[in-house]
Amino acid sequence: MLHHTRGIVLHQVRYSETSLIVKIYTELFGLQSYMIRGVRGKRSNVKAAQIQHLALLDMVVYHRENKDIQNIRELKTAFQFSTIPFDIRKSSIVIFLNEIIYNVIREQEPNPALFQYLFGALQNLDTLEKDISGFHLRFLVQLTRYLGFFPRNNYLSRNPVFDLQEGLFTNQSLHHLLFIEEPLSRYFSALAFEETGTIPIPIEQRNELLDYILRYYSLHVAGMKPVKSHIVLQTVFND
Repeated sequence: MLHHTRGIVLHQVRYSETSLIVKIYTELFGLQSYMIRGVRGKRSNVKAAQIQHLALLDMVVYHRENKDIQNIRELKTAFQFSTIPFDIRKSSIVIFLNEIIYNVIREQEPNPALFQYLFGALQNLDTLEKDISGFHLRFLVQLTRYLGFFPRNNYLSRNPVFDLQEGLFTNQSLHHLLFIEEPLSRYFSALAFEETGTIPIPIEQRNELLDYILRYYSLHVAGMKPVKSHIVLQTVFND
């Protein structure tokens, strides 16, 4: 049966001289693998740029339950990135976000709220004109809302320590090393609960906070692989 769905490209592997298997997070079916035939051929209707990492797609697909690889009948770009391909900072963020998303999304079930968050965030990144140095930090913290470990909103001056294991702020002395202290904990709370405005975070503390957020993910996402692309991201924003 044919279905119309939007999708976000996460990964691709070469299948033959002209074909690819592409993992796409879809609005209707969750994470799916699709065969795209002839994409590397001269007469292909699908261009390589259309299936780059985190490309936003409109698709007409065949879907059969319990089938490992699905097929696409029609594919077109749902939102054309106008700045990301030409901005080293934004393209570095996309590489990093792609690694995170591909690492944490595994379900072959629809999650409309998560899909809309990802789709909208990528559109927002492309259209942003102001400082984007903290975009990836807010993205990661907000993403936990849809992954099931969003922090508890209980930060206070008397509750300044964020417990990475429990996902809440506390004033107690912790018997482990998995916590964030001031001022990083204050920044972390702002990224989670302040909806608008840029949060100015010094470079050194921004890098340190990213390391803590990645540790938070590793504690709450089973089997999460070590993230590597954040090193490049930090280098780009440190220059």
